[in-house]
Amino acid sequence: MDENFTIPKHVAIILDGNGRWAKLRGLPRSMGHKEGCKVVEQTVEDAARLGIEYLTVYGFSTENWKRDAEEVGALMMLFRYYMKRLLGIAKENNVRVRMIGDRSRFDEDIIEGLNALEDETAMNTGLTFVIAVNYGARDEIRRAVTKIAEEVREGTLAPEEITEKTISDHLDTAGMPDPDLLIRTGSEMRLSNYLLWQNAYAEFYVTDVLWPDFNRAELEKAIENYNGRERRFGGVIKK
Repeated sequence: MDENFTIPKHVAIILDGNGRWAKLRGLPRSMGHKEGCKVVEQTVEDAARLGIEYLTVYGFSTENWKRDAEEVGALMMLFRYYMKRLLGIAKENNVRVRMIGDRSRFDEDIIEGLNALEDETAMNTGLTFVIAVNYGARDEIRRAVTKIAEEVREGTLAPEEITEKTISDHLDTAGMPDPDLLIRTGSEMRLSNYLLWQNAYAEFYVTDVLWPDFNRAELEKAIENYNGRERRFGGVIKK
Protein backbone atom coordinates (compact mmCIF):
# COMPACT_ATOMS: atom_id res chain seq x y z
CA MET A 1 0.00 0.00 0.00
CA ASP A 2 1.21 3.53 -0.81
CA GLU A 3 3.06 4.89 2.21
CA ASN A 4 1.59 8.33 1.50
CA PHE A 5 -1.98 7.13 2.01
CA THR A 6 -3.91 8.60 4.91
CA ILE A 7 -4.93 5.85 7.31
CA PRO A 8 -8.47 6.40 8.62
CA LYS A 9 -8.49 6.85 12.37
CA HIS A 10 -11.66 4.80 12.88
CA VAL A 11 -12.83 1.96 10.65
CA ALA A 12 -16.21 0.30 11.23
CA ILE A 13 -17.08 -3.01 9.56
CA ILE A 14 -20.33 -4.89 8.91
CA LEU A 15 -19.23 -8.52 8.75
CA ASP A 16 -21.62 -9.95 6.19
CA GLY A 17 -21.58 -13.19 4.23
CA ASN A 18 -20.68 -15.93 6.72
CA GLY A 19 -23.83 -17.91 5.93
CA ARG A 20 -23.48 -17.52 2.16
CA TRP A 21 -19.81 -18.52 2.36
CA ALA A 22 -20.76 -21.74 4.14
CA LYS A 23 -23.67 -22.47 1.77
CA LEU A 24 -21.42 -22.17 -1.27
CA ARG A 25 -19.25 -24.89 0.23
CA GLY A 26 -22.07 -27.15 1.36
CA LEU A 27 -21.26 -26.46 5.01
CA PRO A 28 -23.54 -25.57 7.96
CA ARG A 29 -23.89 -21.86 8.70
CA SER A 30 -22.04 -22.36 11.98
CA MET A 31 -18.89 -23.18 10.01
CA GLY A 32 -19.18 -19.85 8.23
CA HIS A 33 -19.41 -18.04 11.56
CA LYS A 34 -16.42 -19.98 12.89
CA GLU A 35 -14.32 -19.06 9.88
CA GLY A 36 -15.53 -15.48 10.22
CA CYS A 37 -14.23 -15.34 13.79
CA LYS A 38 -10.77 -16.32 12.56
CA VAL A 39 -10.88 -13.46 10.08
CA VAL A 40 -11.84 -11.04 12.86
CA GLU A 41 -8.73 -12.11 14.78
CA GLN A 42 -6.48 -11.50 11.78
CA THR A 43 -8.17 -8.21 10.93
CA VAL A 44 -7.51 -6.90 14.44
CA GLU A 45 -3.81 -7.62 13.97
CA ASP A 46 -3.77 -6.16 10.45
CA ALA A 47 -5.57 -2.99 11.53
CA ALA A 48 -3.17 -2.48 14.43
CA ARG A 49 -0.14 -2.85 12.15
CA LEU A 50 -1.59 -0.44 9.59
CA GLY A 51 -1.98 2.23 12.26
CA ILE A 52 -5.77 2.28 12.53
CA GLU A 53 -6.64 3.58 16.00
CA TYR A 54 -10.23 2.31 16.32
CA LEU A 55 -11.76 -0.77 14.70
CA THR A 56 -15.45 -1.46 15.33
CA VAL A 57 -17.14 -4.65 14.15
CA TYR A 58 -20.79 -5.68 14.17
CA GLY A 59 -20.59 -8.92 16.15
CA PHE A 60 -24.22 -9.66 17.03
CA SER A 61 -27.23 -7.44 16.42
CA THR A 62 -30.45 -7.09 18.39
CA GLU A 63 -32.19 -8.62 15.33
CA ASN A 64 -29.94 -11.71 15.36
CA TRP A 65 -31.99 -13.19 18.22
CA LYS A 66 -34.72 -13.85 15.63
CA ARG A 67 -32.54 -16.36 13.79
CA ASP A 68 -32.98 -20.12 14.12
CA ALA A 69 -32.44 -21.21 17.75
CA GLU A 70 -29.76 -23.70 16.71
CA GLU A 71 -27.79 -20.99 14.90
CA VAL A 72 -28.08 -18.59 17.85
CA GLY A 73 -26.90 -21.35 20.18
CA ALA A 74 -23.92 -22.02 17.94
CA LEU A 75 -23.07 -18.32 17.93
CA MET A 76 -23.14 -18.24 21.72
CA MET A 77 -20.71 -21.18 21.84
CA LEU A 78 -18.42 -19.31 19.47
CA PHE A 79 -18.56 -16.27 21.73
CA ARG A 80 -17.45 -18.38 24.67
CA TYR A 81 -14.54 -19.85 22.73
CA TYR A 82 -13.30 -16.75 20.94
CA MET A 83 -13.55 -14.40 23.90
CA LYS A 84 -10.71 -16.38 25.49
CA ARG A 85 -8.67 -16.36 22.28
CA LEU A 86 -9.30 -12.66 21.75
CA LEU A 87 -8.02 -11.85 25.21
CA GLY A 88 -4.67 -13.43 24.37
CA ILE A 89 -4.50 -11.69 20.99
CA ALA A 90 -5.34 -8.34 22.59
CA LYS A 91 -2.58 -8.71 25.17
CA GLU A 92 -0.02 -9.76 22.56
CA ASN A 93 -0.84 -6.77 20.34
CA ASN A 94 -1.41 -4.10 23.03
CA VAL A 95 -5.08 -3.88 21.94
CA ARG A 96 -7.76 -2.38 24.16
CA VAL A 97 -11.15 -4.08 23.83
CA ARG A 98 -14.43 -2.23 24.30
CA MET A 99 -17.96 -3.60 24.02
CA ILE A 100 -21.02 -1.64 22.88
CA GLY A 101 -24.62 -2.75 22.99
CA ASP A 102 -26.85 -4.18 25.72
CA ARG A 103 -25.03 -7.21 27.09
CA SER A 104 -27.65 -7.89 29.80
CA ARG A 105 -29.52 -10.43 27.63
CA PHE A 106 -26.57 -12.81 27.42
CA ASP A 107 -25.94 -15.71 29.81
CA GLU A 108 -23.96 -14.80 32.92
CA ASP A 109 -20.75 -16.52 31.82
CA ILE A 110 -20.74 -14.58 28.54
CA ILE A 111 -21.34 -11.31 30.39
CA GLU A 112 -18.42 -12.14 32.69
CA GLY A 113 -16.25 -12.90 29.66
CA LEU A 114 -17.15 -9.62 27.98
CA ASN A 115 -16.43 -7.70 31.18
CA ALA A 116 -13.08 -9.46 31.54
CA LEU A 117 -12.11 -8.52 27.98
CA GLU A 118 -12.67 -4.86 28.80
CA ASP A 119 -11.17 -4.90 32.28
CA GLU A 120 -8.01 -6.85 31.45
CA THR A 121 -7.18 -4.77 28.38
CA ALA A 122 -8.18 -1.36 29.74
CA MET A 123 -4.58 -0.20 30.20
CA ASN A 124 -3.43 -1.22 26.70
CA THR A 125 -2.44 1.75 24.57
CA GLY A 126 -2.66 0.45 20.99
CA LEU A 127 -5.65 -0.12 18.76
CA THR A 128 -9.07 0.11 20.41
CA PHE A 129 -11.11 -2.86 19.19
CA VAL A 130 -14.83 -2.26 19.61
CA ILE A 131 -17.28 -5.16 19.38
CA ALA A 132 -20.98 -4.42 18.93
CA VAL A 133 -22.87 -7.22 20.71
CA ASN A 134 -26.65 -7.34 21.11
CA TYR A 135 -26.37 -3.98 19.43
CA GLY A 136 -28.87 -2.01 17.39
CA ALA A 137 -28.46 1.68 16.65
CA ARG A 138 -32.12 2.51 17.27
CA ASP A 139 -31.94 0.77 20.64
CA GLU A 140 -28.73 2.63 21.43
CA ILE A 141 -30.35 5.98 20.63
CA ARG A 142 -33.44 5.01 22.65
CA ARG A 143 -31.27 4.21 25.66
CA ALA A 144 -29.37 7.49 25.24
CA VAL A 145 -32.62 9.49 25.06
CA THR A 146 -33.86 7.70 28.20
CA LYS A 147 -30.72 8.69 30.11
CA ILE A 148 -30.98 12.29 28.93
CA ALA A 149 -34.67 12.41 29.91
CA GLU A 150 -33.80 11.14 33.39
CA GLU A 151 -31.22 13.91 33.81
CA VAL A 152 -33.79 16.51 32.72
CA ARG A 153 -36.30 15.10 35.19
CA GLU A 154 -33.71 15.19 37.97
CA GLY A 155 -32.90 18.80 37.16
CA THR A 156 -29.23 18.19 36.30
CA LEU A 157 -29.77 19.03 32.62
CA ALA A 158 -31.98 21.69 31.05
CA PRO A 159 -33.72 20.89 27.73
CA GLU A 160 -32.16 23.93 26.06
CA GLU A 161 -28.70 22.65 27.03
CA ILE A 162 -29.08 19.49 24.95
CA THR A 163 -26.66 19.59 22.03
CA GLU A 164 -25.37 17.06 19.51
CA LYS A 165 -22.44 16.51 21.88
CA THR A 166 -24.88 15.77 24.70
CA ILE A 167 -26.41 13.00 22.61
CA SER A 168 -23.01 11.65 21.52
CA ASP A 169 -21.86 11.60 25.14
CA HIS A 170 -24.81 9.38 26.09
CA LEU A 171 -24.31 6.83 23.30
CA ASP A 172 -22.42 3.57 23.79
CA THR A 173 -19.51 5.05 21.82
CA ALA A 174 -19.05 8.04 24.14
CA GLY A 175 -15.47 9.28 24.06
CA MET A 176 -14.70 7.66 20.71
CA PRO A 177 -14.30 9.45 17.36
CA ASP A 178 -16.95 8.74 14.74
CA PRO A 179 -15.99 6.29 11.98
CA ASP A 180 -14.15 7.73 9.00
CA LEU A 181 -14.71 4.60 6.90
CA LEU A 182 -17.49 2.03 6.97
CA ILE A 183 -16.77 -1.27 5.22
CA ARG A 184 -19.51 -3.75 4.40
CA THR A 185 -18.65 -7.16 2.98
CA GLY A 186 -21.01 -9.39 1.03
CA SER A 187 -22.26 -6.72 -1.44
CA GLU A 188 -25.43 -5.65 0.43
CA MET A 189 -26.16 -1.90 0.26
CA ARG A 190 -27.68 -1.13 3.63
CA LEU A 191 -26.65 0.02 7.12
CA SER A 192 -28.53 -2.72 9.00
CA ASN A 193 -29.21 -0.52 12.03
CA TYR A 194 -25.48 -0.04 12.65
CA LEU A 195 -24.03 3.13 14.18
CA LEU A 196 -26.71 5.31 12.58
CA TRP A 197 -25.72 8.46 14.50
CA GLN A 198 -21.97 7.88 14.29
CA ASN A 199 -21.86 7.09 10.55
CA ALA A 200 -23.42 10.41 9.54
CA TYR A 201 -20.22 11.50 7.75
CA ALA A 202 -18.45 8.17 7.20
CA GLU A 203 -17.27 7.11 3.76
CA PHE A 204 -18.93 3.84 2.68
CA TYR A 205 -17.08 1.02 0.97
CA VAL A 206 -19.05 -2.07 -0.11
CA THR A 207 -17.30 -5.15 -1.47
CA ASP A 208 -18.61 -8.38 -2.99
CA VAL A 209 -16.09 -10.32 -0.91
CA LEU A 210 -17.79 -12.47 1.73
CA TRP A 211 -16.47 -11.91 5.25
CA PRO A 212 -14.61 -15.25 5.63
CA ASP A 213 -12.61 -14.33 2.49
CA PHE A 214 -11.72 -10.84 3.74
CA ASN A 215 -8.01 -10.26 4.37
CA ARG A 216 -5.36 -7.55 4.68
CA ALA A 217 -5.29 -6.99 0.92
CA GLU A 218 -9.04 -6.29 0.97
CA LEU A 219 -8.62 -3.93 3.93
CA GLU A 220 -5.92 -2.07 2.05
CA LYS A 221 -8.20 -1.84 -1.01
CA ALA A 222 -10.84 -0.17 1.17
CA ILE A 223 -8.26 2.29 2.53
CA GLU A 224 -7.01 3.02 -1.00
CA ASN A 225 -10.61 3.71 -2.08
CA TYR A 226 -11.06 5.95 0.97
CA ASN A 227 -8.00 7.96 -0.08
CA GLY A 228 -9.63 8.63 -3.43
CA ARG A 229 -12.58 10.40 -1.81
CA GLU A 230 -12.89 14.13 -1.17
CA ARG A 231 -14.02 14.74 2.39
CA ARG A 232 -15.54 18.20 2.92
CA PHE A 233 -15.91 19.64 6.39
CA GLY A 234 -16.84 23.28 6.70
CA GLY A 235 -15.67 24.00 3.16
CA VAL A 236 -12.23 22.55 3.72
CA ILE A 237 -11.30 19.51 1.65
CA LYS A 238 -9.46 16.83 3.62
CA LYS A 239 -8.00 13.85 1.78
